[in-house]
Amino acid sequence: MIEVFWRRVLFCGLAAGAGAAGAAHPLGNREIYLYQGADREARLVERAKKEGPVVLYSTMTVQDGRVLAAAFERKYGVKVTHWRGSAEKIVQRALAESRAGRNEVDVIEMSAHRMEVLYREKLLEDFHTPAFDELSPAAFPRRHRQYVADRFTFFVLGYNTNLVKPEEVPSSYEDLLHPKWVGRLAIESTDVLWFAALAKAMGEDKGLAYFRRLAAMRPMIRSGHILAAQLVASGEIPLLVTAYNNNIETLKKSGAPVAWKPIPPVFGEASAIGLAKHSRRPHAALLFAEFVLSRDGQEALKGVNRVPASLAVDSPLNKFPHQMIDPALALDEGDKWDNFWSNLFLGGKPVERDE
Repeated sequence: MIEVFWRRVLFCGLAAGAGAAGAAHPLGNREIYLYQGADREARLVERAKKEGPVVLYSTMTVQDGRVLAAAFERKYGVKVTHWRGSAEKIVQRALAESRAGRNEVDVIEMSAHRMEVLYREKLLEDFHTPAFDELSPAAFPRRHRQYVADRFTFFVLGYNTNLVKPEEVPSSYEDLLHPKWVGRLAIESTDVLWFAALAKAMGEDKGLAYFRRLAAMRPMIRSGHILAAQLVASGEIPLLVTAYNNNIETLKKSGAPVAWKPIPPVFGEASAIGLAKHSRRPHAALLFAEFVLSRDGQEALKGVNRVPASLAVDSPLNKFPHQMIDPALALDEGDKWDNFWSNLFLGGKPVERDE
């Protein structure tokens, strides 16, 4: 459970502040990250090239990481070393290295609620980039600017067009409770944060009452969003309540009989990028983060079928009103909502996340 994870890593971070070495650059990394002088771009590029390869810890696939790294290197001549791991392993590694004063990592990119752990452990730093001006307002956390979303994942309805006619597709969550959907719906087994965010948006008591009614519809429970989307395409699942729209869109482009529809309120989860407070390559770190958030980087993410956070990059995958699930929800109320979810949809079994 996420809240348990937070408590587990907390002890690792208690010594992180004391063990971390000071900023490597004489100006201090914060000053570098926030500099906005007229010579900013030229100075940033020049000094990034002198610092050498930027070290990225990220949950993005190896293939996606290669695409971004290659585009960045073509533009600036600076290489990227990408260490891929689960979000939990990245948090543990970053905390352990900080405690030991090693400061290996420069840039971190993973789910926003895991980035929130690093923010609370004071491993990140404020930064600025002109690319902020083109990002969706939903990309920014509410309380600070130490990480910013670079890509989104949206929860939408995904359906098989051979089994569900367009005019039949629900337009509201209330529509999902119509008797015709009994036994025809599916939900992914780990979508607790979507459940929590939607229930709170409805008003907690009303929201929980709604989900009790939804559970009475006997939805199929499937593990893995990619697998669930494939089962929609095969016809095993007529309508997937918690589809990722980029997964359905990929199948649609390949000719599968699928489509997707957002129903309000649309919630999404963010993958966010942040800069290590004690990076030994602060100019390269900032330059890479800026590239990822820029139009060039966002186009690269769009090209591998990710949902860009930039409003300047045209994509059908983000053209509807949306809001991000608050990262703090996972850390501060995770156990509570895991228990609700388990009892409603998993027969009391624990939520098993592949992280």
